[in-house]
Amino acid sequence: MEIFHFDKMRLILIVLICHVLFACEGEPEIPFELPKNPKSLLAGDSAKTWKLARRFNNGTRMNMGDCFIAYRQTFKYNKEFITSSVGRSDCGESMVGQWSLARDAKGFSYLKLESNQIPHMMNIEEDFKLFKIKMLSDSLLVVQFNHAQTTKKQTSLVDYFVPEDVKVDDRNFHW
Repeated sequence: MEIFHFDKMRLILIVLICHVLFACEGEPEIPFELPKNPKSLLAGDSAKTWKLARRFNNGTRMNMGDCFIAYRQTFKYNKEFITSSVGRSDCGESMVGQWSLARDAKGFSYLKLESNQIPHMMNIEEDFKLFKIKMLSDSLLVVQFNHAQTTKKQTSLVDYFVPEDVKVDDRNFHW
């Protein structure tokens, strides 16, 4: 009888552990609440340039080669933007357009980039791309977006940007 009780307790414990693990895994994402001055944080007083500090592809940190190291996004207070790979003509063309902030019905905030170059450069039909804002402060911009650069398979990318003059340790990351 004691063996049965032990096995029954073990089964109950396993069921409880599985329940807790699966319950935590499926919790809904909470929207990031934009600060009161998102335009100033993103674009400064007239313009602010951000450099790519880290990129994750489906949760895995990506290598940061020369083109990623050179990549910059400049947001102007007048809502213009330009992307470029500073000093690297071999890293693709720059993009120019308009930026805005948007919010969906669930309360998620997005950085919306609009440009007639987006369909060609991002392999999509629309002339805009939405980037979910995960964090925005004076020193950090984190955005998440889905992308299918060369195939139809979508990947989830999370980009961490810092102001251009900030030193980032281990930025030139390679596996």
